[in-house]
Amino acid sequence: MREYYEARAREYDDWWLGRNLFAERDRPGWFEETTLLLGTVASLPPARTLDVACGTGFLTRHLHGEVVGLDQSATMLEVAAAQAPAARFRQGEALELPFEEGAFDRLFTAHFYGHLEQAERERFLGEARRVADELVVVDASSAGSPTREEWQPRVLNDGSRWEVYKRYFAPEDLLGELGGGRTLLAGAWFVVVSVPLAR
Repeated sequence: MREYYEARAREYDDWWLGRNLFAERDRPGWFEETTLLLGTVASLPPARTLDVACGTGFLTRHLHGEVVGLDQSATMLEVAAAQAPAARFRQGEALELPFEEGAFDRLFTAHFYGHLEQAERERFLGEARRVADELVVVDASSAGSPTREEWQPRVLNDGSRWEVYKRYFAPEDLLGELGGGRTLLAGAWFVVVSVPLAR
């Protein structure tokens, strides 16, 4: 997974923007819902926020307050720093967050949680509870997906092929898994939930 996202860093936003390999994909309502997602992210109250697996900063730039983006990929962080100059960025591991207990009000993560297998999910949630009071998860909706879980083949612009573990969520199922909270967005493509964290 690490090598895949490093290799994909400079073309990652093609997925958001419908360019190159994504230009011909049939994604009804994708751009309208992406705009709605950006508005949902921007509407979060300003806070000390850690954006875990921030990637290219496509969503990071819409967060308000003191924002720190964390990613394992140096190239992702290079793109993110240019795209979200108001945030600070740090290279590090999501399952061993390099921050002190209670360092943030909110831990935000987008399209990361759904790539974690069971043991990784438990470690990540333990780390989230350690460093933050709230967890906001953006991930893929199960509304338009024929499956809830799969190993997904992916191809990059250079023709290289990868396999990535991926899950899709209904908001109520995601909230049940995370321990309760509220739905911020329930769409055909995206779900966003907010979960209070107890240490």
